[in-house]
Amino acid sequence: MKPVLLLIPGLLNTAAIWGRVTPHLENLADIRIANVQTQSSIAEMARDAWKRVADVPANTPLVVCGFSMGGYIAIQMLAQPQRAVAALGLLDTSARPESPEGLVKREKTISATEKDFPKVVEGILQFGTAEANQTDAGLMDAMRQIMMEVGAETSIRQNRAIMARADHGETLKQRTLPTLVMCGRDDKITPPDASEHIAGLIPGARLEWIDNAGHMTPMEQPERVAALLKTLL
Repeated sequence: MKPVLLLIPGLLNTAAIWGRVTPHLENLADIRIANVQTQSSIAEMARDAWKRVADVPANTPLVVCGFSMGGYIAIQMLAQPQRAVAALGLLDTSARPESPEGLVKREKTISATEKDFPKVVEGILQFGTAEANQTDAGLMDAMRQIMMEVGAETSIRQNRAIMARADHGETLKQRTLPTLVMCGRDDKITPPDASEHIAGLIPGARLEWIDNAGHMTPMEQPERVAALLKTLL
């Protein structure tokens, strides 16, 4: 029996963010990808992610992995459970609520997005990737296309949802399911200390670093991400 692997994209992502990872996993799992582009809150995104696996039989293992904002959604799913989750993957994300400094930064990002969205995208590409990967024009263009496809309106709505996300630290402390926390060593968006914090919250969580990657690990190091997810499957 193949497990079901639910992959949850992050901010400014379509399902294509996982496009370089899934070919390495298709023989091992029934892969589903959540849609996070239409909702106005993390709770709504979690509700719709649950709908994506509503047909999975109770005896089929369900593995959930969220990237960046998708991690917030995966954690929210645990807080409003609808069935058992066999294992959890959290990739370049955080379990902390938005800080006052973060709120200010996101308001500035929203304002900049309203004025010049392509410029914001270029800034994210530079800040969100390891310097060594920025010379790969094909990689950078692929990520640029994904973000531009999502668009400014959805980006603003997602940022608002992230700003209002709940604090589920206590929920995570009570979880005992196998959990893999992964993070790019050069991640500046959700820095390594955020992953260390998650790993410290969840009993028995395993922490793995992804070399030669910033925040955009599914695109920067897809084979490494896939290899780590195989350990959950």
